[in-house]
Amino acid sequence: MTADGKGQETHAFRTEVARLLDLVVNALYSKKEIFLRELISNASDACDRLRYAALTEPALIAEDAELAIRLRPDKAARTLTVIDNGIGMSREELIEHLGTIAGSGTAAFMAQLSGDKAKDVSLIGQFGVGFYAAFMVAREVAVTSRRAGTDATWTWRSDGKGAFAIEPGVAGPRGTAITLHLKDGEDEHLEPQRLEHIVRTYSDHIGLPILLEASAGAPERLNSAGALWARDKASIDAAQYREFYHHVAHAADEPWLTLHNRNEGTVEYTNLLFVPTRRPFDLFVPERHHRVKLYVKRVFITDDCQDLMPAWLRFVAGVVDCADLPLNVSREMLQANPVVAKIRQGLTKRVLDELARKAKDDADGYAAFWEAFGAVLKEGLYEDHARRDALLGLARFRSTDSDKPVALEDYVARMKPGQDAIFTIAGEDPRALAASPHLEAFSAKGVEVLLLTDPIDEFWVPAVGAFKDKRFVSVTRGEIDLDAIAPQPDAAPKADAADPKVKSLIAVFKLALGDKVKDVRASARLTESPVCLVADANDLDLHVERMLRQHQRVDTTSKRILEVNPGHVLIGALAQRVHRGDAVDAVEEMAHILLDQALILEGETPADGAAFARRLSRALTRGLTA
Repeated sequence: MTADGKGQETHAFRTEVARLLDLVVNALYSKKEIFLRELISNASDACDRLRYAALTEPALIAEDAELAIRLRPDKAARTLTVIDNGIGMSREELIEHLGTIAGSGTAAFMAQLSGDKAKDVSLIGQFGVGFYAAFMVAREVAVTSRRAGTDATWTWRSDGKGAFAIEPGVAGPRGTAITLHLKDGEDEHLEPQRLEHIVRTYSDHIGLPILLEASAGAPERLNSAGALWARDKASIDAAQYREFYHHVAHAADEPWLTLHNRNEGTVEYTNLLFVPTRRPFDLFVPERHHRVKLYVKRVFITDDCQDLMPAWLRFVAGVVDCADLPLNVSREMLQANPVVAKIRQGLTKRVLDELARKAKDDADGYAAFWEAFGAVLKEGLYEDHARRDALLGLARFRSTDSDKPVALEDYVARMKPGQDAIFTIAGEDPRALAASPHLEAFSAKGVEVLLLTDPIDEFWVPAVGAFKDKRFVSVTRGEIDLDAIAPQPDAAPKADAADPKVKSLIAVFKLALGDKVKDVRASARLTESPVCLVADANDLDLHVERMLRQHQRVDTTSKRILEVNPGHVLIGALAQRVHRGDAVDAVEEMAHILLDQALILEGETPADGAAFARRLSRALTRGLTA
């Protein structure tokens, strides 16, 4: 420390501190505008400390009881001053608080720095250096402060490089004034519109007025100075909730569900969350951020806290305010901490419980919600084993037997005697699925089949496996045995798959098709169509393989099983021809036509379209000229 004889003292930063300051200024924050959030946050804290101290010493606040934060840009001097009338700082506190970065333990901390800026930034969170963000935009910072209850004013000054100076200041009001002498190119932070935008973005809900003194006129209030989520629910009407939803979600629809709660358990936090009515346009954009903003003491911290809510609740918008949540200094990255996990657990349970209540009390409204967001919730079935049962209870499905969404509980309750599985079919278009030949035997037995039309269905179903001991079984894979289920009264009698004529036809089909198919067999799932393609029990389902090919995850097509319907008139006629030894070549050609037909029914393209057209023309010609 050195003194100039006039009361000014110069304190040299240590060598390692200069290195740390360089990291703070050049690598700590992703957006330079964050400096104002930090200074306003510090000013708010100073006012909160004064308010608390005045509970026992009312005289501390008597000279100026209207607490506020003021922004004073001066374009001529190129300075921006942030002023508060809070607790203020003494000479010793200026050195201690603004010199925290040079305080005891710094050398030990610096020894942990690796030189990798990305890793070092995460370590800086142990130090309270938010104030130093000012040096991102300022070439020099001056802090003038008078401690409440004292008469002495002191000024701290530094260029953020090698040292800071402290000296007696001109007598002034209680509180602190931080003056930033801006660097070249930072004049945007003198513009009233820019300052207003930053305040509204990051500090709108600070519980004190933030006033802009940009002209000789009356100061302009920039923030609402009232955190809606901190108010009692009884004092907030639906219109206020709606307007806040529009603000926080940047949406124009109405909130379908509002959750406003205060948790007072081991972790204290307040949440004000909304479920939209309409699906956001970017819901399935991979880099889409969560829409829940994190606040600490009503100060905006981040809207990209990946651990605050599970990805499968990313449609939820709102705020969470936790006063005790540990943060690193940038407040843009949360330190790994069990508090975050507890908040996540509490929020997730609250949302799921409320959705379950809505599903019970408002079936039609819940059906509309599921139509918009069900595909996202299903991601939780695949990702979140701990909450799988709750999500299965919330899940709704289209089905062959109902025009309304079907719950698994209801499906199981109306299963047919002898039915031991939940049957599903996957595809993109529910109308095409409902007309699939794979459903014919199920229709004849009156067995309900769930229509799975979301891509995620192909992943969560095998991961979950069963619901209440009832297996999920795809009607397009493996062999289907419905013999234990009684047929509908008006169902046609089942054809005899053991007919020697049908067996002979299958043998001819196998020879004709060769390695184009994995097998040819009589079908237990067809009652009206002549043929269909199915996947073997251990192969990928037809729909999921097509989806993976579209995303270039697989580049080959698995061989499928061709099933023929012994009761179809065409199959019967072909079997009769084989039995007579008549026109075997035409029967072999028909095998290729039927295979291509089955491919088309599955949404696939015949391997050789020209060959398919020629074979079909010849078959039609024979039929018309016979």
